[in-house]
Amino acid sequence: MGAKCCKGKEKYPHLFSPIRIGNIRLKNRIIAAPTSPSMITTEGHFTPEMTAYLEEKAKGGVAVVTYGESIVHSATGKSHNKQLQLDSFGVKQGMAQTARAIHNAGAYANIQLSHGGKYGGLVSVGGDQDGCEVAYGPSHEMTPAGEVQEMPKELILEIVESYKTGAKLCKDCGFDMVQVHAAHGWLFSQFLSPVMNQRTDEFGGSLENRARFLMMALDAVREGVGPRFPIEIRISGDDLTDVGLGLEDCVKVAKMVEDKVDLFNVSCGNHEDPAMFCRTHPSAFFKRGVNVYLAAEIKKNVSKPVACVGSLNDPAQMEEIIATGQADIVEIGRALLADPYLAKKALEGNAEDITPCLRCYECFGETSKSETVKCTVNPTMGQQYPEKTRKQTADTKKRVLIAGGGPAGMEAAITAALRGHDVTLVEKSGELGGNLHPAGAAYFKEDIRKLCKVLISRVEKAGVKVVLNTEVTPEYVETFDPDALFVAIGSNELRPPIKGMDLPHVIMAIDAELHPEKLGKKVAIMGGGLVGGEAAVSFHHEGKECSIIEMKSKIAGEVNSFYRGGLMPEIEKAATCYADTKVKEIVPEGVLCEKDGKEFVIEADSVVCALGFRAPYDKVDALCDKVDEYYIIGDCKNVGQIYHATNQAYYAAMRL
Repeated sequence: MGAKCCKGKEKYPHLFSPIRIGNIRLKNRIIAAPTSPSMITTEGHFTPEMTAYLEEKAKGGVAVVTYGESIVHSATGKSHNKQLQLDSFGVKQGMAQTARAIHNAGAYANIQLSHGGKYGGLVSVGGDQDGCEVAYGPSHEMTPAGEVQEMPKELILEIVESYKTGAKLCKDCGFDMVQVHAAHGWLFSQFLSPVMNQRTDEFGGSLENRARFLMMALDAVREGVGPRFPIEIRISGDDLTDVGLGLEDCVKVAKMVEDKVDLFNVSCGNHEDPAMFCRTHPSAFFKRGVNVYLAAEIKKNVSKPVACVGSLNDPAQMEEIIATGQADIVEIGRALLADPYLAKKALEGNAEDITPCLRCYECFGETSKSETVKCTVNPTMGQQYPEKTRKQTADTKKRVLIAGGGPAGMEAAITAALRGHDVTLVEKSGELGGNLHPAGAAYFKEDIRKLCKVLISRVEKAGVKVVLNTEVTPEYVETFDPDALFVAIGSNELRPPIKGMDLPHVIMAIDAELHPEKLGKKVAIMGGGLVGGEAAVSFHHEGKECSIIEMKSKIAGEVNSFYRGGLMPEIEKAATCYADTKVKEIVPEGVLCEKDGKEFVIEADSVVCALGFRAPYDKVDALCDKVDEYYIIGDCKNVGQIYHATNQAYYAAMRL
């Protein structure tokens, strides 16, 4: 094979070129961005689950794995319910084991030093319990979440010392780098703010004074880790809020700290501002790499290497960013949850097999809900620890019949075939994909279309026999006589007995999503759940005037708060929303509705029915009755999201 045998280095020569940061040589230009799901003990220590989560990223081929938001001063800076606390007794063992695990898997270990500032004592997005007793910020203020006290100078000096102590501890535990967090509205970002910081002492007033705390902390970190040890800083390129810094001042801050750091990580926005969250962590409504321009501007003004962020997951785009000098390094977060082996696949020339991140925020949503992490498209995300000991090959080879070629059926087929089973996948339509096709029809759903292609390709590569245009009936099961049956026949759209449903201008949601050309100029959507809400955004993009009719008090109320935060502004631009509104009848001129006891007509040329789906339990039961070993997966088990389909399918196939 020779010394140079990686196809990816030919295709992405800049992405896979080494770079030196301080005293370490990165094998490529990909860093796993700081992430910190809540798999932490209540004492603030790493759990085996968290270690395994970080270890897998290193196995996936990135140069550096970064753990996010370790708290240097727990008494005042702990903003989330469970965070790594560098001043907690007993924290060292888990840190050392984690650094070793990352090293043994082939990457450098990095860790982010953080302090929540005033959010240490206020209710933050990630913390509604076990907060700090007092909220300390740059200045006194009254907020809806509580009172903020001006941080005394003595406490500032104490926290500076904690940065030194924490940084040294990280180095002693085997970490190769530290990152100082000075963005996203946390401590240093608050002090840099000309609005939040109203101090009159040496830590307030001019930008130089407002940056003094950060400068002192960076000097303390350097004292703690010594010369040549890499210090990365996360800064904003633009806070994009009225209370923060603009691009010009962010460039000035970068110049101020340049001689104190070895690498810039340029982000933007404010974690605690709901309107900004979906820009800091870009939603599907932003282009990939939307924040890269900020890193490019910082790079023009500093000589140290610069890393960019911004929902990147395509190696070709990463290569272009580095090749054109916009940044020296790319840092990726959610993309490595969707596919931890992104870097390895790109290096080996298999970029087409990278599982795309859908930017659905299920990872964020699960962390806040259950203090674990999951991913819509990666069933083993958050399960890395038990997966380490799971046997991958089956003890007995079986003839497997899978009924249905949607995401659940395809995932089950791929997993079962890779475990050594003889798998036949039968789909009643002329193509695989199922509801991924209507779900991916909207202009902002390109990643679902990519996911569909990836799964179809994997089905083929796994050696699965595929039969199209054939419905699996009880008689088909009897004739096939499988050792095991997977039922993945999906669900049916609800068509409620509303008067006027048979009128010619009524169209079901799936048909409308796949064929928006069937719609008239004015569209009334019955149902304001995720399907109806996203449909309105899509139809508006096609030039339609949309209305959404929803019985409940909220549009898209069932959607996780992180995705909903980005979706609702788009819905509000796209449609007139009628919540707490009941459909009485569909009439030729539109929809007759009732709200607060009053009837009115919403005019529409087309009426789209997006009132949900129902599992065909009778068909499921009839199929299952024909075999002893069966598995029900996807929407025909219980109507859910893509996550439920892929998760159920994978683990059912692993039990086979």
